[in-house]
Amino acid sequence: MSGDVSFRFYAQLNDFLPAARRGRRFTQTLRGVTSAKDAIEAVGVPHPEVDVIVVNGEAEDFTYRLHAGDDVSVYPAFRSIDIGGVRRCGTDPPQPVRFALDIHLGKLAARLRLIGFDTVVIADDADIATLGAREGRIVLTRDIGLLKRSVVRHGHWVRHTDPESQLVEVLRRFDLATQMEPFVRCVRCNALLVAVDADAVADRLPPRTRETFRQFRRCPGCDRAYWQGSHYDRLVRMIERARERTCA
Repeated sequence: MSGDVSFRFYAQLNDFLPAARRGRRFTQTLRGVTSAKDAIEAVGVPHPEVDVIVVNGEAEDFTYRLHAGDDVSVYPAFRSIDIGGVRRCGTDPPQPVRFALDIHLGKLAARLRLIGFDTVVIADDADIATLGAREGRIVLTRDIGLLKRSVVRHGHWVRHTDPESQLVEVLRRFDLATQMEPFVRCVRCNALLVAVDADAVADRLPPRTRETFRQFRRCPGCDRAYWQGSHYDRLVRMIERARERTCA
């Protein structure tokens, strides 16, 4: 099949398009038999960002074979709108939500762990994609090409470059404000923390900390000690800012 297909992308999917194609309908010439998924990605939009595809007024999935003259509208996930009666090509990630991040998002990873989300950081793109698929993790990346790997089921291209804004972006995208559970996970290695007494971590405490504080936690993964020191109030303020911005 060869011919022209009309496309229109909505909301944040326009982030992937050149300026001349944003917010408007445009024509794409297809050559050969092409699935909706392949055509959408050829335009520039990775499939994990897509939730609903409407072709000639009917909702279709990624496997739909496009024909010359088709009129295609493509939508992202809308968390604030009930689309329960609409056929979706996207799916919600498994619960509890877990993440796999590329190595360039280390500061975002630390913040996600700080508020309780299971988050791994991996250097190799193929390994990120494979682990995300195997464990049902959401792949977060600044690399659009990574999200186009066919094995990636759930993913998001992180738009912002500031780590705190990245955190708000992810919380909004996956509607996670009510699932935050701060200070239960190691920000360095992702393990769940365990409560211990001062004697168990005495060799890792600064002078006078043992006398000043009574509650301690230890990471069973990297053996790091945690307590509510001078940094604690700053972290609480950061978490509250993120919560407020997410819910605004």
